[in-house]
Formats: sequence, C-alpha cells, structure tokens
Amino acid sequence: MSDTIETAGLLVRPTQEQPNTVDMKGFGAGEGSTLLISLATAVVLLTSWWLVARLGLVPRLFLPAPQEVLTQIGTVYRDGYAGASLGEHVSASLFRIAAAAAIAIAAGIPIGLLMGLNRWAKGIFDTPIEFYWPLPPLAYLPLMIIWLGIGETSKVTLLVLAIFAPICLSAQAGVRSLPIERINAARSLGARHWQLVVSIVLPSALPEILTGIRIGFGVGWGTLVAAELIASNRGIGYMIMSASQFLATDVVFVGIGIIAACAFAFSLAVRILEATLVPWKGKI
Repeated sequence: MSDTIETAGLLVRPTQEQPNTVDMKGFGAGEGSTLLISLATAVVLLTSWWLVARLGLVPRLFLPAPQEVLTQIGTVYRDGYAGASLGEHVSASLFRIAAAAAIAIAAGIPIGLLMGLNRWAKGIFDTPIEFYWPLPPLAYLPLMIIWLGIGETSKVTLLVLAIFAPICLSAQAGVRSLPIERINAARSLGARHWQLVVSIVLPSALPEILTGIRIGFGVGWGTLVAAELIASNRGIGYMIMSASQFLATDVVFVGIGIIAACAFAFSLAVRILEATLVPWKGKI
C-alpha cells in the first residue's frame, strides 16, 4: 500500500511527526560551581564591615576595622599573646581537636553501623547518645573537671563527646537508608554476613558517614573554646577568652578568624575525601 495520497490531481506524501523532546531541568542547587557567588558574598560582607567601621556606626571597642585586625595578626604572630606564641596556641588547639576527632571517628563509625544493623545495639547506645547529644558542652563541663581533672584528658574527652554523636548517628542513618534490594541481590549471589557489611553496607553508608564527620568537626570547633576554659594556658580558645577579659576585640577577631580558617581547611579536606571515595554520590 502506497503512502502517497492523490488530492485534486496533486500527489501529497504524508509527513512523519517528529517526536517532541523535553528539556529536563535540574533540581535543587544543581552541579554548577558556586565559587564566584561565594567570593562575591565574601566581598560584600567585608565591604559592609569596613563601611560600618569607617562611618563609626559601631564604636571601635566593639567592632574594630578590618585593617586593625590585619595589623593585630602581624603583632600576635611576631610577639605572641597571653604568654605563648601564635604557633603554640594553634598547635595546642590542633592537637586537641585532631586527637578527639581520631577517637570519635574510630568509635563512632563502628558503633553507628552496629546500631543500624542490630536492634539490641540500637537500644543500648541510643538512649545515652540522645540524652547527652542535645546538651551544650558547658552543661557537662563541670563533670569533666570533677571526673578527669584539669589536664588534657578532660579537654579531649569533652571534644570527643561533641564530635562522636553526629558521626555515630550519621553512620546509623546511612545503614537504615540502605535499600533492601541490594542486600537481597548480594545474598542471592552467596555473600556472607561480613561480606555484606564490607562490600554493601559500608560503601552505601559512606556518604552519610562523611557528612557526619563534617558536622562533627563543625561542632568540635564550636566546642573548642569551652574545652580550653579548663585551666589552659595554650590554645586559640584560651587566647580568645583571655583577650575578651581585657576587651581586646581585635585579638578576639584574630582568634575567631583562625578558628574559621582551620575549620574551613578541615571541611575542605573532608570534601576532597568525599569526592575521591564516593564520586557517585547524588548521581544514582
């Protein structure tokens, strides 16, 4: 049968309809870089800070100008502050938070995985974690001093408690969100229990675990000032508290800037690790 149609002495061939294509748009923030937006935001914030100080809208005692803070960074770097050099303050804080993070990661990941896999483990560990996790560190700081003294042990323990909970709960959430189809598919291929944990459970929970580590580092840096209230003579938090007692606001800004820079570096390291270990995150 011919596709040609004769109409009023003319031969007309029916045209084939082209399929309609739909341009699928992304959802959420998308995959585009936000570097320029972040840089523009930083410039706006710094400019606003400079203008407020320049116009004298806030007394210099409470809000020093950016150039004064930069000058104070050089002074503290050259002369030190509160009986220690800037390097000694930074290294003391980095040691405490690194030691606490190592302990929290080593304990939080296996306990969180166990809580996600075993209801007995969840019942045992969930209650104490949920009890202390919402409490601010200053609430149980006196107990740390009474139980562990005023040495490094109490400081590191306080930081461990702050970092441990988000890592543990994130590992548990990663296991609970694992699709059962993956487990059943591995079982059908003869995988044993430990093979399921190593090859299926841990890789699937890894994105949640890395997110928990990032959150834990953030909470840990926020707890650092409280931890260094315990009879310290070294540390960024100690430097901030010592400067606040003498209304040295520019030194306080220096300490805050150092903590922010260190926290950003730790977060960036975890982001790089995440891009290396779980490049498929958000794509499947």
